[in-house]
Amino acid sequence: MGPNKFPITSGKALMSENVFSLPGPFELQRIVEFEGAFTPPEHLFPDATPAQVAASAAYREPRYFDQQQNLLVMAFHSILIRTPSHTILVDTCLGNDKPRPNVEIWHQRQGTYLADLAAAGVAPESVDIVMCTHLHADHVGWNTQLKDGQWVPTFPNAQYLFASQEVDHWQQELERRPAAEVNHDSWADSVAPIFEAGKAVLVGSEDEITTGVRILPAPGHTPGNVMLLLEDRDERGYVLGDAIHHPIQVDYPQWSSRFCHDPALSHKTRRQILTRAAEERAWILPAHFPTPTAATVCRTTQGFALGPP
Repeated sequence: MGPNKFPITSGKALMSENVFSLPGPFELQRIVEFEGAFTPPEHLFPDATPAQVAASAAYREPRYFDQQQNLLVMAFHSILIRTPSHTILVDTCLGNDKPRPNVEIWHQRQGTYLADLAAAGVAPESVDIVMCTHLHADHVGWNTQLKDGQWVPTFPNAQYLFASQEVDHWQQELERRPAAEVNHDSWADSVAPIFEAGKAVLVGSEDEITTGVRILPAPGHTPGNVMLLLEDRDERGYVLGDAIHHPIQVDYPQWSSRFCHDPALSHKTRRQILTRAAEERAWILPAHFPTPTAATVCRTTQGFALGPP
């Protein structure tokens, strides 16, 4: 799939199928690697029941749920952020040629990600910063590409930002478990080569990347999971990574994914994000929401709902 553009410009916030804009000196664009019916809700969310799923707002929205197949519709995409001074790529999806035999659509992919990035007007050499919200395999894949039998950084001039707590956690996991059991062995082909090339920069969970772009902690999905805050005066947008996986979690924030390291903490973080987004009338851009991806949040008598612009 080709890129979807979300320009952030001065004036009234606007969301349509392919356009997202709000005040600020930023331009955002999706680079989509996969989007479609993906997994049963009970597989991703162990606490889900068929009755609860059927009662959700997400279930009634074909963009979010394929009722015929009983599958959540999800996307795997990067968020490209252009600021006045930097080109930032948030999360690098799955990658080509990566050995992921446990997930068929991830295994040895031959996708058009780099061509789609080029169609967005961005050459790999022009990316200044790669920000991985966490180090699961589907967020680090295009950190590297296979050249002459070696995994090398895809973005040769970029600094790759990793939360130091996240790196510490996965290094400890690699010390106590076989590498093949840790994130589909993605450390070896998608993270270690970045350190070896001297491109990795460890950051804290409150660091500012550039003017108006700040890292914020979002723990629970992984110990060092982070998100980005884009801020211009009193207007805000949050690039969430996997703090929220799917719109059905707006109906049921208590549902953490089976891949969350600490489900209770993930729930707490998710509820805090939804509360904050509703109070601030901010935009959220999760890593796996299907088109249109960007959304606002409002409070309801029962909790939360995806709101109008």
